[in-house]
Amino acid sequence: MGKLFGTDGIRGVANIFPMTTDLAMKVGSSTAYIFKSKHRRPKIIIGKDTRISGYMIENAITSGICSMGVDVLLVGPLPTPGIAYITSSMRADAGIVISASHNPYEYNGIKIFGNDGFKLPDETENYIEELVLSGDIDKVPKPPASGIGKARRIDDAQGRYIVYLKNTFPRDLTLEGLKIVIDCANGAAYRVAPSVFEELGAEVVLTGDRPNGKNINRDCGALFPGNMAAVVRDSGANAGFALDGDADRVILADEKGEILDGDQIMAICAKHFIERGRLKDNTVVATIMSNLGFEVALRALGGSLIRTPVGDRYVVEQMRKNKYNLGGEQSGHMIFLDHGTTGDGILSALQVFAVMLREGRPLSELKKIMEHYPQKLVNVSVCTKKPIEQVPEITRLQRAMEERLGTEGRLVIRPSGTEPVIRVMVEGADCKVIEEVASSMVSCIRQHMNGEQ
Repeated sequence: MGKLFGTDGIRGVANIFPMTTDLAMKVGSSTAYIFKSKHRRPKIIIGKDTRISGYMIENAITSGICSMGVDVLLVGPLPTPGIAYITSSMRADAGIVISASHNPYEYNGIKIFGNDGFKLPDETENYIEELVLSGDIDKVPKPPASGIGKARRIDDAQGRYIVYLKNTFPRDLTLEGLKIVIDCANGAAYRVAPSVFEELGAEVVLTGDRPNGKNINRDCGALFPGNMAAVVRDSGANAGFALDGDADRVILADEKGEILDGDQIMAICAKHFIERGRLKDNTVVATIMSNLGFEVALRALGGSLIRTPVGDRYVVEQMRKNKYNLGGEQSGHMIFLDHGTTGDGILSALQVFAVMLREGRPLSELKKIMEHYPQKLVNVSVCTKKPIEQVPEITRLQRAMEERLGTEGRLVIRPSGTEPVIRVMVEGADCKVIEEVASSMVSCIRQHMNGEQ
């Protein structure tokens, strides 16, 4: 049996397996079957980003859910964290997001939340996968015509989410007097993000707010933050931030137009929280990709860092397990568990600006809390998906390179969850050593995974 779910749901090119209407319908049926309540009329939330293929997939999933006797509440374009919030606040049985996050418009995806607003655990995703791929969902008895589910639109979903976001911002603070640039990536947040910041008093300069179904993430948003940073410089703004297509990640720029990544955002917030006794166990959860400079800065503050595999779902799992309240990824997925259940770019930006106002210092000063260690990331295309642990030549060299880097560096080798590549990340204090280690590992992987000399 194949594999549908990756580190962030199901994803692929629209109209090509697995992102076909046939499979989407079966995912809808399977989700409804698993979460169908026996005590009341069950309902599932469906939301999406601005991709043109969202209409097609939305209708297919809706048909699958209704065929199982479950109602559908459609919220239209809304950030992924907004759908998680609506699912929980409306006490729905589950929530489904149709989005491929930061990928180009040709791609789309399906992410599923439980009734608590958290992403599904692996075992539940595996059960859905089994029902779909084995064909067992087709054998499940369907309700009679009188029991088929209904679909209706929720007109005030955006308003509900806007109110929720505003309530995460301290009531004694205001954004009045601040000019803030927002890049919505022509994605799901193009209406919500400006509304939140304007209602909190900011003067908003918008970009990436004209979605047409095909321009999501195209030369804009969190993948291209330089565009937002340039607008900050040109407009004389106090700060800016760029979201990705489904607005679950954020990258910031200070008043000079210099970019801040997820590690710097976490460092700024961690320092503020530690000094005020708000950081649980003085611990932050991040992934193996977070810069070593962040870990060093955190130690200097008396804090500690716990690393997880790549993927915000693994960060959240570790946070929930030990009740930590701050975590995230270098890529900009930030989780403030005191406020939300998943990565939320708008919420994260609000928390950073709250720190900026409390501290009375611009982001250019606040970001000095950490120094980035030089880091090199190389994506190596491979012909085989064989685990590197099964290639002794690679593992031997990896151990040797780790010894060479010592305590002042890190070497991370991991296969991509969505592409036929192996990612090699090297960081440390010495740029020359980093280049040499990266070059050696890349050559070894190409030789023993692809047969290149």
